[in-house]
Amino acid sequence: MSSKSDQYARQAGDWTEKAYADAAAYLAHRAELIATLGPSLAPGDEVLDLACGDAGLGEPLVARGFRYRGVDATPEMVAEAQRRLGDRASIEIGDLNEYTPPTPVAATTVFRALYYARDRRAFFTHVAAFTEKKVVFDLNPRQYRPDDVSADLRAAGFGQVQLRPFFVPQTVALPRLVVTSAKALERSGPFAQLALRFRFTYVVAASR
Repeated sequence: MSSKSDQYARQAGDWTEKAYADAAAYLAHRAELIATLGPSLAPGDEVLDLACGDAGLGEPLVARGFRYRGVDATPEMVAEAQRRLGDRASIEIGDLNEYTPPTPVAATTVFRALYYARDRRAFFTHVAAFTEKKVVFDLNPRQYRPDDVSADLRAAGFGQVQLRPFFVPQTVALPRLVVTSAKALERSGPFAQLALRFRFTYVVAASR
């Protein structure tokens, strides 16, 4: 087991609670953008969450009426995800580079894990084969050039690419009013672009 995998195994029991200062607010906003950015999802649509960890994101997605399928390469994370969601979801062990769901899904997500794609363009092409509406993921513009990622998406058949700044912080819990203001600033144009030069990420939704 690699040191990274060993770390995930040790932390599986309370991964979501430790990873986010306000998990409910952070993951609810992420779920909101999964549902609405790009083609809208409808209740009953299935969302495949690659590198799902302990499936913390599954809870707000299930609450929105979506079917949830989580996949992670760490057995301890899969066990915790199964404990968290029980019979409300399907949870499996799998590598995001190789996993194929039994039937096509409406949306595929991959958060905090794009760097695990061995070949990014090949990964997007693989996902396109079983994703009917869109693929949604987070993108750090200081790590990857958005134009390069967009080019890979289009080469994989995703002709429409939308990027939305995501300003709800991961490691700081904010009062509800401040969270509302942060969401509004995501649409602030030049200010949002300036902020992204120093911190925060995009959420990307790519569709055909």
